[in-house]
Amino acid sequence: MLDGLGDRSYEVFGGKTPLQAAWTPTLDRLAREGANGLFHAGLLGQALPSENAHFAMFGYPAAAFPGRGAIEALGAGVDLKPDQMAVLAHFVSAADDAGRLRILRDKAGPVAAAEVAALLAAVGVFEAQGVAIRFHPTQGLFGVLTLTGDVSPLVTDSNPMRDGVFASQILPLATAAADPEELLRAKRTALALTHYLGWVHRRLAVHPLNDRRQRQNLPVVNAMVTQRAGRLRPIVAFAERFGLRGASIASGAMFHGLARLLGLHPIPVSDTADPGRDLAERLGLARQALQDFDVIHVHTKAPDEAAHRKDPLRKQAVIASLDQGLAEGLRPLWDDPELLVLVTADHSTPSGGPLIHSGEAVPLVLRGRGQRRDGVAFFDEVSAAAGCLGQVRGPELMLLVLNALELSKLEGIMDTPEDRPYWPGPYAPFVLPPPKTGEGGGGDA
Repeated sequence: MLDGLGDRSYEVFGGKTPLQAAWTPTLDRLAREGANGLFHAGLLGQALPSENAHFAMFGYPAAAFPGRGAIEALGAGVDLKPDQMAVLAHFVSAADDAGRLRILRDKAGPVAAAEVAALLAAVGVFEAQGVAIRFHPTQGLFGVLTLTGDVSPLVTDSNPMRDGVFASQILPLATAAADPEELLRAKRTALALTHYLGWVHRRLAVHPLNDRRQRQNLPVVNAMVTQRAGRLRPIVAFAERFGLRGASIASGAMFHGLARLLGLHPIPVSDTADPGRDLAERLGLARQALQDFDVIHVHTKAPDEAAHRKDPLRKQAVIASLDQGLAEGLRPLWDDPELLVLVTADHSTPSGGPLIHSGEAVPLVLRGRGQRRDGVAFFDEVSAAAGCLGQVRGPELMLLVLNALELSKLEGIMDTPEDRPYWPGPYAPFVLPPPKTGEGGGGDA
C-alpha cells in the first residue's frame, strides 16, 4: 500500500505525473505480469483521507466508519468506553484577533521533547458542561482528546487546516438535528470543547515556554485545534467477515488503531529517511508473517509525505526509492505460485496546489496465478486505465482478492446464518436426527 501515490501532471515532467516520471522497473514488471486497473475507495473526484480509504479497502461500508478520532485513540492505546468519544487534536501557533482565534502556523514545530512535556503538563484534565476532557499524545504536538460524559461526536472541526485564517467555531452537525436528544448532546459537546480550547489558549499564552520561544524567534505554541471526532461502534472482525487471518505492517497511531478496530494483528514499524530500505524490511517481515496469516497489509506513508511537501521532484525520488525496496523485498517471492501480490494506493495526494488530497483514481495491479495479463506495460495512473480490471471502487477490492484466491462465494449460497462473501463458510455440520418412535422405513407406501 503506497500511501498517496497518485498525483497530477506537472510541467517539470513534461506533463507527466511523478509516478510516470519515476524509474520503476519493479512496478512495471508487476504491471506486465498482472491484471491492471484504476482504484478509488469512494467516488471519483472525492478526496478521501487514509482512514476512510483504508476502511473501504478492507471491505467495510462507509456507514460503519467510527470516525478518525476513535481510531487514533485505539492506536494510542486508549480503550474508549461507551460514554466516551475522541477527537484529533494538536497544538498550533495562534493569536487573539479581536476575540477570535487566528491560526498563525498550523505546524508550530520544531519543538523539543522537554517542551512537549511542558505543554502536556499545562493542559492536563479539564471539565465543563459535565464533560471530562483529557489530552493523550500520539506524536510530537499531535494527539487525541477523549471526552467522557453524555457526549456526541456529531460536531464540527475547529481546525481550518490553513495558516493565517480563523479557527472554526465548533457547532453540532446538521445530522444531529434528526434526534432531539442527540442534538442536545452535540450542543453540550461543542460547548465543552469550546470552553476547553479557550482554557488551553489562556494557559499557554502566559506559559514561560512561549516567553523563551519568542526570545529565540521561534513560533509560540499557544493554542490547540480539533478535527474528525468519532466514537467506537460494534464491527465484525476482518477474519469473521472474510475468512482470512490478517496482519498489518505500518507506522503511526492511526494504522495501529485501524488494525485493532478490525481485528488485524498489528506489526509496528518505524520510518527512517530511507523509504526504500523501510519497505524492503517491511516486506521481509511480511514473508515471516505469511507463516501465520493469510493477508498481510504492508504500508508506507512516504509518497504521501513527499507530496505534502509540495515538491513533485521529491515525490519522484521517493517513488524510485520504493521501487528499489520492492525489488529487494519481492525477490524471494517472485516464483511462489501460491502468492497473490496486490499493489495500489489509498488515494491521490497532489504535490502541487492547495489541496491536501485529491479525488483522482490510483493505479492497481494484481499479480498471481490465473490473473489475466492485459498488455499494460507500465504501472502508472494513465497506463493502468487500459487494464482489464477497469475502474474498481471501495469494497470491491476485497471481493477481487477473494476471487483471486478462489474463495468467492456463489451469490445465493447460504451455508451460514450470516451472509459472508467467502466460501466455504464456517458452517455447522449436519447432524442426523434420531428416528422417531414407530418411524417406518423402506420404499413407497
